[in-house]
Amino acid sequence: MPITEKENYLRMMRGEMPEWVPRMMMMGGRRFGPRLMGFPEPGVLEFTDVFGVPFIVEPNSGPIPKNDKFILDDIRKWRDVIKRPAVLDDINWEQIAKEDMEEYDPETHIISGGGSLGNGYFMNLMAWMGFTNGLIACMEEPDEVKDLLNFLCDMNCELSYNFLDHYRPETFGIADDIAHERAMFVSEDVFVDIFKPMWARQIKPYKDAGIPVSHHICGNIDYLPKHLVEIGITAWNPAQPTENDLPGIKAEFGRKLAICGGFEGNGPVCYPETTEEEVRAYVREVMDELAPGGGFGFGGGIVGPRESEFVAERMGWINDEYEKNKYKYY
Repeated sequence: MPITEKENYLRMMRGEMPEWVPRMMMMGGRRFGPRLMGFPEPGVLEFTDVFGVPFIVEPNSGPIPKNDKFILDDIRKWRDVIKRPAVLDDINWEQIAKEDMEEYDPETHIISGGGSLGNGYFMNLMAWMGFTNGLIACMEEPDEVKDLLNFLCDMNCELSYNFLDHYRPETFGIADDIAHERAMFVSEDVFVDIFKPMWARQIKPYKDAGIPVSHHICGNIDYLPKHLVEIGITAWNPAQPTENDLPGIKAEFGRKLAICGGFEGNGPVCYPETTEEEVRAYVREVMDELAPGGGFGFGGGIVGPRESEFVAERMGWINDEYEKNKYKYY
């Protein structure tokens, strides 16, 4: 009996062999649980997050903190500034879960749950302090940074346990953009001391329940793959190919760490002079390199205005070529 697209995706997430190359993410167009991440509704250009950080939204990009409005200038005073958001105590879990499950389609929706306050431990620290003060704090006052991030992690774990009590999650995903296109923002020693324990603690409730976990980290993740595997992450996105040795990572970890993405969406595929056949050839190149053996979710895309006819046409080529080739590897 043929399996569904959802089950095929979950096989990849569990480190099993899928029947065809799945897409890198499958949410069925539906999010479950309380909306606490730092993302506004479409069309909102300015907003304040649950911690009081003012954000602006750049067109065709994500929200970024206003660089003249950082709320914490001395890590030693974080207890006076960073407070438990009142919204946590206002969540009606029973009501939210009831409304969510009324719309749940078990064949197309994935219950991926828990949510996080803000956008990750490194990202929240930088949003609160800015990069200069945030990175200096990691070097000069690491214990204060850990105390602050453990305070955040306590609340995130509270969300996780509540989600597990009210839903039956099938995956969990966290995000923390701790890298840029050339390197990690912190050394391996700093990562292991400060940030790795936070990631491990937040995902532990899901790992203990046997639920596969993905992690979103843009940029060059350098030394990170082995740490992701050690704490139980089973998939990483968007796995940008120019910044990372994806074949090397795949050779070392196989299906233990699914590579989700692997597509350079801001490279030649979005150049006006690139032809349709060249775009299609790149899709096949990515799939030929990363699909064999499993542990790969295709994530083809193109950087540009979503409403643009140019983008829509090229996304059509990309998706069509993926569909033509997704069955040939397994």
